[in-house]
Amino acid sequence: MAAQEKIPMLIEGQQMLMDELARLHAERPKIIDAIEEARAHGDLSENAEYHAAKERQGQVEAMIGDIEGKLSRALVIDPKTLSGNKVIFGATVHLLDEDDKPVKYQIVGQTEANAKGGRISYNSPLGRALIGRKVDDEIEVSVPSGDRYYLISKIEFI
Repeated sequence: MAAQEKIPMLIEGQQMLMDELARLHAERPKIIDAIEEARAHGDLSENAEYHAAKERQGQVEAMIGDIEGKLSRALVIDPKTLSGNKVIFGATVHLLDEDDKPVKYQIVGQTEANAKGGRISYNSPLGRALIGRKVDDEIEVSVPSGDRYYLISKIEFI
């Protein structure tokens, strides 16, 4: 069997997953209680509460399995320990767009990406275009709204 691919993430991303896992583990007993209560009402074939609780149980177990899988393959990276003159995972990149408007993004993992919060996934179109680039490099990114052009003005590891 091939080795499973590591999932890069920041410490914050790992903590977010661990918090969600703890929340889901805490939900398990509530779901079991709901199933037991619904069973007590009799005929399970027409018991909507029972079917809803069983469906939620399946969802929670699937989410727990997914998160545990991500955590087991996590490659946690602290950007403060990184350096260099190229854009890599964890770097904070300052860009100028086509209108010379400054924008700033940190390159993060999929689970912690939030473009509005200034965090983009390393495998998003912009993230892929930035990886390996240096200050003063111009990049072109194809996005659904059309092609976008950026100039890298600064790379930080914060």
